[in-house]
Amino acid sequence: MKRPLADLLSYLIRRPSPPPSPSPPPEEMAEKPQRKHSGWKCMPYIIGNETFEKLAGAGLLANFTVYLVSEFHMKQVKAANVVNIFFGTTNFAPLVGAFLSDAYAGRFNTLAVSSIISFLGMLTLTLSAAVPQLRPPSCPSPAANSVPCPTPSGLHLGVLYLSMALLVVGAGGIRPCSLPFGVDQFDRTSENDREGLKRFFNWYYFTSTLALFIAMTVMVYVQDSISWSIGFGIPTSLMLVALVLFFLGTPLYVHVPPNGSVFSGIAQVFVAAFHNRRLPLPSSTAALYNPISHDHYVTPLPLTHTFPFLTKAAILSPSIGSPPSSWRLCTLQQVEEVKCLIRIIPIWASGIICFIALGQQWTFAVLQSLKMNRHLGPHFKIPPGSVGTISMLGLTLFIPVYDMVIVPVARRITKLEGGITLLQRQGVGLVISIFSMVAAAMVEKKRRDKSLEGVAISVLWLMPPLLVMGVAEAFNGVGQIEFYNRQFPEHMQTLAGSLFFCSLAGASYLSSLLISVVRKATDGEGRRSWLEDDIDKGRLDYFYYLIAVMGVVNLIYFVICASFYRYKGVEEVKVVKEGGGEGDIEVFKVVKS
Repeated sequence: MKRPLADLLSYLIRRPSPPPSPSPPPEEMAEKPQRKHSGWKCMPYIIGNETFEKLAGAGLLANFTVYLVSEFHMKQVKAANVVNIFFGTTNFAPLVGAFLSDAYAGRFNTLAVSSIISFLGMLTLTLSAAVPQLRPPSCPSPAANSVPCPTPSGLHLGVLYLSMALLVVGAGGIRPCSLPFGVDQFDRTSENDREGLKRFFNWYYFTSTLALFIAMTVMVYVQDSISWSIGFGIPTSLMLVALVLFFLGTPLYVHVPPNGSVFSGIAQVFVAAFHNRRLPLPSSTAALYNPISHDHYVTPLPLTHTFPFLTKAAILSPSIGSPPSSWRLCTLQQVEEVKCLIRIIPIWASGIICFIALGQQWTFAVLQSLKMNRHLGPHFKIPPGSVGTISMLGLTLFIPVYDMVIVPVARRITKLEGGITLLQRQGVGLVISIFSMVAAAMVEKKRRDKSLEGVAISVLWLMPPLLVMGVAEAFNGVGQIEFYNRQFPEHMQTLAGSLFFCSLAGASYLSSLLISVVRKATDGEGRRSWLEDDIDKGRLDYFYYLIAVMGVVNLIYFVICASFYRYKGVEEVKVVKEGGGEGDIEVFKVVKS
């Protein structure tokens, strides 16, 4: 399952239309008749499947840290590590799922198999909560040192990790294919279907976001206050409903066959460039392979001067042979698409450190809330797994302010359509994420000091840092999604969507590594680790300050990378001759348009 805010971000941004699958030439379409697009008739099945799947997945895992601590008696820091690794793997899996879907299986088959596997994972996790023999015996007093809680056996951990593995595989297939499969059901040459597609996006994201909010409030409350087995059983039942809805629509679906993976095209450019490495750069773009594209959805990219080594992959040469192999000769469009990817990667890396800061709301913030007074009135007690909704609240409240107030004011100053550039938006988010960690450290120090005095302060003290995290995500997280959608070529949009989740994956893995390193480095004779299993005995505030310092270093790195970045579509290429005499080399230089 991906982190809930990632779903919310995708909904809240002014999302550009997702790229359709490459359209074949008209003559190919005539040769391969296709089932008629059913358009909106398919949507009850696809949207229903997505809604119930999201409600099931988020409802099952939003409270996962608490489940590991309370039911499997894991030490708090170990539970945080397990959750970080699990979320990281879950967010990395869509990259693999997208490759398998595009290259081999197709979206329908990938969705069908992945949904079944995801259901089996949920069922296994539910059984671990419902069957006493599949989890450690209950602990009468988990907080009492004199009564150690039973540790999980190999069987208990085997069942738990099996359920997690199945959920990772399921998410890897569902997440990259669900939205594109819905888009496949519309005929983009039809005006009615184009209008229906807009309605599909609206309803898709509305229902997904609604499902996330319900999961993180109602489902978490049931798990925390009534029963884990019931709290897990409801989402699992909803996933079964999602499966039934998906297969009920089978007679209506259009099945777009797999048309090759973008990763193959990337590899071809590097291989072809290596084969042609000894060829000189040509004096004219006419010597480069640049056939006319029949795909009117793809914007042709001009030749740029960056990475001239890769430009050699498109050089026409008699030595290549006829017909040329795609591993020896690539189109200019292919080459420039790979260049776009290379330019984006350094910017992408900066988002990982940002999400290390924002990811603390799903691990240590939950553990903090367990030590705080979570009562609102005499009868209601906030579930620990619901504290992350505070950050979601900050994001949802800030987005309208950003669109209706900040952007118009900034637009008058900068004369830019968006008020600020996409990179500036990400940079502001990085700055705010640093302040969120400083605020979190200050609140943690107050909480710890009062807790050592025997006083549990209100969980509402977590609101300021969590709200600031939400604002940081509104800038950086939303900015990343918009940046990838606008800067990636159309053929790489599947990769663009996966790259955002890879940021979350990288943040989760690095968080786990950071926790292990900090525990080892700060633990020694005569002193306690910053990250003790009892956070009152550790110094979690120091850990937050460390993440803030890492954020400062990351901000400097981002500013350097951003200063060298060139936006797609703002450059034109001229051929300039350098040197003189026989054997001189002609190179491509870029002049801003």
